[in-house]
Amino acid sequence: MATCYSIQAVECIMSNENSLSLDQLNDRIAILEGNIRQLIEQAAAASGEQNEERIADRINQQNEELERLLKVREARLKE
Repeated sequence: MATCYSIQAVECIMSNENSLSLDQLNDRIAILEGNIRQLIEQAAAASGEQNEERIADRINQQNEELERLLKVREARLKE
């Protein structure tokens, strides 16, 4: 099972997006998609309101980053 990247790693990705090649950007997108799938699986198995909230927050954060990187990729493909 894949390991989710930490918030620090995602922030690093965010700060370096302009220097990423299209292949690297696609890799980051694939990582985020995998993280989201894993978090959804964790949410389905989670018990307790606190765990569910924490996982929901992580899913939202990963989805926001995914949407942002998809927009960056779309803009690059139009260049």
